[in-house]
Amino acid sequence: MVSVKRFIHDEPALFKASKAFVALLFKCADPIVYVAQKMPTANEQIAWTLLGTVLFQDRSYPDILRLLVKLHERFPCDKLWSLPVPKGGEIEEVVEQTFNSRNWTVFEHVSGIFWSVGLFVRHHPDLTAWVRERTPEEMWRDLGEIYFMGRSNPRPKACAAIYRLLAPQPLGLGLTCRDNSRMPHLPLTMGARRFLAMLGPAKESNFAELEPAIKQKLANEYFIALAPENPYFAAHSLQFFLENGSEGFICRELTSHCAKCPLYEYCNYAEVRKRD
Repeated sequence: MVSVKRFIHDEPALFKASKAFVALLFKCADPIVYVAQKMPTANEQIAWTLLGTVLFQDRSYPDILRLLVKLHERFPCDKLWSLPVPKGGEIEEVVEQTFNSRNWTVFEHVSGIFWSVGLFVRHHPDLTAWVRERTPEEMWRDLGEIYFMGRSNPRPKACAAIYRLLAPQPLGLGLTCRDNSRMPHLPLTMGARRFLAMLGPAKESNFAELEPAIKQKLANEYFIALAPENPYFAAHSLQFFLENGSEGFICRELTSHCAKCPLYEYCNYAEVRKRD
């Protein structure tokens, strides 16, 4: 695998197209933040961002968006954290009705996740103050209290939650923490993994077989190169790369079925290619 610096030197046109792809997609809504931002209070927005981040696993972006909307309709306002907590069957019923199935790897954990996020809010009743008074590192540690958020390093869901809370709108909630000089690892989504393996510095090597720490280091370096003003812009944009949406890949939906995609010359999945 070549270094990021060498890749940029060897593939200037592809790198330029990749930067254009990031610039084109970086303001596209994250499904969890999209739902959370519609809620009336800061506590709700933060709490549902945390819940959505933990639940976001092995389902498509539209699926998770629909599930969060349905859960909030069933348990509005402070019902996520107020007592008495909803019964497990009530929570599972919403999931089953939303997906028309119980076939989901997280299904048997959904109630526990819901209750755990509620308990977290009861422990930190003013979530805005919780964010404001803590560093990202302290937030990362606190988020280990939530079931299924992960307890050992690098805890990617906790990292993703922090970026969703702190990133400027519309990428995130635009909240301010105590000191953001030491941010956690940038989210390495499946879309970003595909991008690095197919169109990034790892395209000539087997990205899947690399050690997790090497994958994360490569991602961090390339995100910085793609969006030096805010590397999270790159991490955010690349999550949509070849990610399933409502009607095919999300990146296709956002680029007029590839017609407006800066990467169409390089992507083997492009529907529309430039003709001489």
